[in-house]
Amino acid sequence: MSIYSQRPLKLDKVRTYPLAGRPSKVSVRAFAKVLKPGARIRDWVAALPRLLAGETFRGVVAALERARARRKPIIWGLGGHVIKCGLGPVLVDLMRRGYLTAVAMNGAAMIHDFEIALVGATSEDVLAVLGRGRFGMVEETGRLINQAIAQGDREGLGIGEAVGRFLHSYRGAKFRRYSLLAAAYRYRVPVTVHEAIGTDIIHNHPAIDARALGAATHRDFLLLAALIGRMSGGGAYLNVGSAVMLPEVFLKCVSLAANLGRAPRGITTVNLDFIQHYRPTQNVVLRPTAASGRGRGYALTGHHELMIPLLAAALGSGARR
Repeated sequence: MSIYSQRPLKLDKVRTYPLAGRPSKVSVRAFAKVLKPGARIRDWVAALPRLLAGETFRGVVAALERARARRKPIIWGLGGHVIKCGLGPVLVDLMRRGYLTAVAMNGAAMIHDFEIALVGATSEDVLAVLGRGRFGMVEETGRLINQAIAQGDREGLGIGEAVGRFLHSYRGAKFRRYSLLAAAYRYRVPVTVHEAIGTDIIHNHPAIDARALGAATHRDFLLLAALIGRMSGGGAYLNVGSAVMLPEVFLKCVSLAANLGRAPRGITTVNLDFIQHYRPTQNVVLRPTAASGRGRGYALTGHHELMIPLLAAALGSGARR
């Protein structure tokens, strides 16, 4: 016999009710549909479960379609991994079709795009060369990018426009057709590049003009803030593959625009990455949309090399919410 004074509850008087009368969050009406062979991409989108990420994906597609129809900015913030995993051609096509109207990059994205334009390859083996002092020490990348930035700064250009212009005209850029920077310059699509001294390999090169770099990247910050100030009424910002730099820049741009009477209201924000980090969640998905009162933030989790081509295929396909 138990020595405890308290006895376990008895179940004989528990009240139950019918399963059919219980409110449930999942119904077979929301289940995925089985696709037939030869189905189109809009059929694939319609067949997704109307639950969780399936609804999020459809929501993002619908928001970008609305932004394009309303001629509102659709700004893509890109980390380096997005470029080096081969998505440049997909992004250029989105630009051509009006689903990408401006680009914000960190320095790594710019460098990978630049190297691809020059030699059709990028992304060195860091572990193999770091101990020998060779990591980030290639000549062309450091010298040509720094020269392009310095020349652009003398003409009042930001880094994105300066480097895009260089790739657009440089005869040595034999693979420029794969370059997002070169295509953006050709289509007159604004590109901003956001540098932090010490984070990128071009900062190790003797050709660096740190004053020009700082002035040009600050110019790009102000340009991005102006673009974000035009997002009200349906614009969209997608943070893709940047865990710290671009979410911080985006939030400061939102604040600057609001301070000048251009608070972006009724916007859509998206964080798309293979891990959901703190800063993108707070600074992209939650804070800017809550501050606007009528915005909506989405978080899509998945590999860029899968999710971006799927999203690009769904846009313009006739897929519906």
